[in-house]
Amino acid sequence: MKLSSLSKASVLLCLSASTVLSPTFAQTRQADTNSQLSSVVSAGQSITESAAESQRKVNQLSEQKLTKLQQFNTVTKELDGLNVYNQQMQAQLDNQMTELSQLADSMEQVSIIERQISPLMARMISTLEEFVVLDVPFLEEERSKRINDLNAMMSRADIAVSEKFRRVLEAYQVEVDYGRTIEAYSGLLTLNGQQTDVDFLRVGRVSLMYQTRDGSQLGQWQQDKQQWQPLSQDYRLGINKALRIARKQLAPDLMLIPLSSTSTSGAE
Repeated sequence: MKLSSLSKASVLLCLSASTVLSPTFAQTRQADTNSQLSSVVSAGQSITESAAESQRKVNQLSEQKLTKLQQFNTVTKELDGLNVYNQQMQAQLDNQMTELSQLADSMEQVSIIERQISPLMARMISTLEEFVVLDVPFLEEERSKRINDLNAMMSRADIAVSEKFRRVLEAYQVEVDYGRTIEAYSGLLTLNGQQTDVDFLRVGRVSLMYQTRDGSQLGQWQQDKQQWQPLSQDYRLGINKALRIARKQLAPDLMLIPLSSTSTSGAE
């Protein structure tokens, strides 16, 4: 069968169009494929980035959890320590409250004690004054001044009761010390109607003697007679030695001095 020229031309035209369209169609399909691959790659990258971000969030939350756990443990330890501390403080507070209660009770008794101790001190001073008057007459001015100071102190409001009581006890202690010490001092004594400068020697309270500066007269206080009694010059060396010992000019040693009784004895 033979085709006409027009049919041949149509066939040739279709073949030519088919030949021209085939590469274009292939290119289009390739472009679609590349686009799909790009979309898949982009989606994969997005998923990867999303997974990485999720992992970062997980890591961050994990770190926060560890930090919170450490903070919780730290706070728990501090709380335990505070509980122990509070228990100790509570125990101290309870003791302080007990002491405050005792102090309150004591303060209630202060006025009563003060009312009792003030008359007691007054009696003690009066007794001390009587004792000094009746005692061996040594350091009369000094001891009288001490008594007068105590009497003046009792009327002062700027001195606490405790300080007043301390001073009264101190005066008693001074008088006690006189009985176990040796002392030499200078003073005036009326001899033969004249004021004479003499050296006094006190040996505790067992003997009170005097010697004039030139050593010409010696004497001893007789407590039972309440007067001075002349002494023999035989005691001069002993009294001189005792005076030097009392003034710390000689080391302590045995010394021969008269006692208040009629007999004589060695005293150290």
